[in-house]
Amino acid sequence: MHTFIRTGLTGLVLLATSAAALAQEVTVMISGGFKAALEKLAPEYEHRTGDKIVIIPGPSMGTTPQAIPNRLARGEKADVVIMVGDALEKLEKTSQTLPGSRTELADSPVGMVVKKGADVPDISSEATLRNALLQASSIAYSDSASGRYVSQALFKKLGIEKEVAGKATMVERIPVASEVAKGKYAVGFQQVSELLPVQGVTFIGKIPDNLQYITRFAGAVTRHAEHPTEGKALLTYLASPPSWTVIEKTGMIPVTSGGTAR
Repeated sequence: MHTFIRTGLTGLVLLATSAAALAQEVTVMISGGFKAALEKLAPEYEHRTGDKIVIIPGPSMGTTPQAIPNRLARGEKADVVIMVGDALEKLEKTSQTLPGSRTELADSPVGMVVKKGADVPDISSEATLRNALLQASSIAYSDSASGRYVSQALFKKLGIEKEVAGKATMVERIPVASEVAKGKYAVGFQQVSELLPVQGVTFIGKIPDNLQYITRFAGAVTRHAEHPTEGKALLTYLASPPSWTVIEKTGMIPVTSGGTAR
């Protein structure tokens, strides 16, 4: 009897040791739009698989050293990249990701914030948004996809390019809302999923539908991934129905298996 118990316990210990040995650290380079969703989903995924998710944040594009393409270019290692779809496509074209590993994850709209306690302007229509920006003492936008849209298209669509030229500023690398929270800018634009996690601001809402710009976020396994199988498994989980509720709560629209947003 005692021998059986000892043998059984030994087997359990060996199984636990084997499972621990199979667990891997999956390194994910990720831009801000999907970062909040991954941070919320990671604990459950780690519990299910035993793998550890290591998150390395950085913009999808831009000139800063932290930008994901620049990190990869200088040899930094990652198993997975999650970023703006257009920027990911450029990595695919230069063979920095594994063919067939791209996974569509979520669509993200653009929104606006003001410092907590400040007057909240009406931005529900094209006219009220135009007026809010003309009245704002300063405007901030990101150095990624949403910021490029705001600076290169939105102001033009509103017919206020000249009026805001001297008070609109691109914020590199760090969340736009964090600078608004410090009082450096009166209003700030970025993808909703990047605005919501920041304390010290009031989220006003999304910009009107007729002016909206949707950014697609997608992931892929990198060409030099140390754990490509685990990386692909993580992306599959993030794209699956159990992840959709969390993705929605972070301000994004999950992409279904057909490649379209819900």
